[in-house]
Parts: sequence; structure tokens; C-alpha cells
Amino acid sequence: MHIGPFETAAIVVVAAALAAYLNHITFRLPQTIALTLTGALASAVVLAVDAVLPGAHLRQAIVGFMDNIDFKTALLNVLLSFLLFAGALQIDLHHLNRGKWLIAVLSTLGVVVSTLVVAGGFKLLTLLFGIEAPFIWCLVFGALISPTDPVAVIALLDKFAAPKLLKTTIAAESLFNDGIGVVVFTILLGAAVDGRMIGLGEGAMLFAQEALGGAALGLVLGGVGYWMLRSIEEYATEILISVALVMGGYSLAVPLGVSGPVAMAVAGLIIGNFALSSAMSEHTRDTFERFWELIDHILNAALFLLIGLQGLTLLGKPALLLLAIATIPVVLTARAVSVAPPLLAWRGLLRFSQAFPLLTWGGLRGGICIAMALALPATPFREAVLAATYAVVMFSVLVQGLTIGPLARRSLPPAEA
Repeated sequence: MHIGPFETAAIVVVAAALAAYLNHITFRLPQTIALTLTGALASAVVLAVDAVLPGAHLRQAIVGFMDNIDFKTALLNVLLSFLLFAGALQIDLHHLNRGKWLIAVLSTLGVVVSTLVVAGGFKLLTLLFGIEAPFIWCLVFGALISPTDPVAVIALLDKFAAPKLLKTTIAAESLFNDGIGVVVFTILLGAAVDGRMIGLGEGAMLFAQEALGGAALGLVLGGVGYWMLRSIEEYATEILISVALVMGGYSLAVPLGVSGPVAMAVAGLIIGNFALSSAMSEHTRDTFERFWELIDHILNAALFLLIGLQGLTLLGKPALLLLAIATIPVVLTARAVSVAPPLLAWRGLLRFSQAFPLLTWGGLRGGICIAMALALPATPFREAVLAATYAVVMFSVLVQGLTIGPLARRSLPPAEA
């Protein structure tokens, strides 16, 4: 039986729905954690069945199914555009403006610092384990593992009396470092494939073209979308316009040579802060917000299930296991080093004792890291990067995601009922 794109999407959505349902009636874990854990446990069960019944070939079937999914296209070119737009709709521009310089530094220089620290640590680990990866490829790994995912942390902070500026900082920094991370990754990957190190000036020019060009495109798209939404009052058409803005705008960014993720984040900010408040009736606004909340919910459910299942294609390689595990503290250290200086510099905005642990331990890695790792070309050290990425993401979602609650309880008072 041939499994096409529709059948693949159907299998993923059905599996995600069943996993979400079983979690809701049993453990009631945060959905991102439950779905990732479900995928990981399914991978382990498949390996166990194949070990007991070698003729079952379950691993071969699942790996074939996962190979049928073009993660680079599915996530970086499709899911990411919708997720960033939906996430940006929820960010309050007033609080964003208060912390704009802190957020800007965290999501730009923070990504660069994290990339450099991870690259240095990973280079030492590869030498220790006899892999000898060139430093440019260590930089590529640093870039792909630095972006964070705020979904689980923001949902958790809603249960506590967290300052609104803190929640906005966590959400906005993660939103923009996704876009910036893709830009840095794209630049470094191009240099690695060409076999050359890029100069600081050339790198800055490429970064400006991608990031600033993406922001400019997002401003234009958001402005046009706002004008169209303000000129009509019909919720179905207004939702259709927003979907067209995301799909058409992201597709336009590619031939223009600018960052689609950055464009979607900026466009979502404009629509969320201007169109929702002044261009829609209360009924349309409620329907619009519910639609995009549902889109965000469905896409994240499918994404985190796939993250768990992806482990099946990387397991069974014990030689890489120690390297992958050793990478986890390197990435955590890089996150701490990248967020501490900006928080200290702007400690008048946020209490360092609250913000530092939540931004460091709450800097969860998600599907964007997996997608960028899977987009790497075949090299002698590709498997090491994939294994390290998967280990970091799984530790991040399952360990950090499950323990961020107690950390938040110690740092923040509970929200009033």
C-alpha cells in the first residue's frame, strides 16, 4: 500500500488524537510531554517486539513511515509558519515594548552566544569520542540546538502569578529565537556545505538580509492583512484571509531571500495587537482566536508525537549514546551563559532570581531542532548530530518539562482563582 502525504497526515493526526485522549482520561500530563513520551514509549515497544519476534519487522515498517515524512518541508516550511503566527497573536505589544531591548538581545545575541558555547563544547566531545567533526559543523549543531520552544512553559506559568513582562519575555524570546535560529543555521549550513568559514562581515550581511528583510516583509504582510480585516465584518472570510496571509507570505519569503519565520512572527504581532482589538467585532474576535488556538493545538500535538517516534530511527546506536548524553549539560550551560548577562544588564525590568532559573531550565527544545538536524546532508558525523539533538530534545521535554512546575512553585506565588 502506497502511503501518500494525505495518508501520512491522517496517521499522525489519528495517533496524536488517541494519545491525547488516553492521557486526558488517565495521567493528565501536559500534552506536549504526554505526546512525546507516547512516541518514545512506542519506539521502545517496537524495538522490544522486534527483539523477541525478529520476523515482525516492526522497526523497519515504522522507520519507513518516518522516512516518508519530509521533516524539513513539513516543519520548517509549513508547521513553523503557522506555529509562529499563532504564537505571535498572543503576545502583548505593550509588554513587548517595555522589554524590547532585553528580548532583542536574548533572541539575537543570545542565539549567537549559545551557538558558540555549544560548538566549543561539542567540538571537545567529538574529539573525546574520536569523531573529529570540523568546527564549522559544530557551529551548525550549535545553531540548530539553540532555539527554544515556549509552549509547555507558558501554559504552566498561567497557573502562577508570574509578572506579565516575564511571561511576555519568555514567549517573545522563544518566538523570535526560533526565527533567528533558522537564519543562523541556514547561513552556517551553507558555509559548511561549501567547505569554508564565513567572515564576520559577510555573516553580518547575510544575517541582516534574512532577519531584517523578514521583519520588513512581516510588517508589509501584517499591514495589508490589518487593512483587509478592518474593511469587512464576516468571520469566515477574515479567518480565510489570515490563513492566506500565513501560507502566501511564507511562500513569498523564499524567492525574496528573506526569513519566513521572522516574517510570520512580525505579521502575527501586528494582527494580534491591532486587528484583533480594533478591526473585529467581539464575535469575530472570539471565533478568530479559537480557530488559531485550535490550529496551534493540533499542530503541536502532531509535532511532539513525531518527536517521540523519531527516536526509533536513532536508537540502536549505543556508540553514540554516551556522546548524546554528554551533550545535554553542554547545551544547558550554553543556555545559562546566553541568558544571564542580558538579565543582569536589565535587572530593573525582571527579578534575576525569578527570570534566570525559568528562562534557563524552561528553555525547552522542540521540533524545530529535530527538523533542522534532519535537514543536514549525509556526512560522517551526521548521525552524531542527530543522536545529540534527539537526546537534548527528549531530556528537555521530559525532564525539564516535568520539573519546571516545582521550580515555578518555588519562584512564583500561585495565581488567584
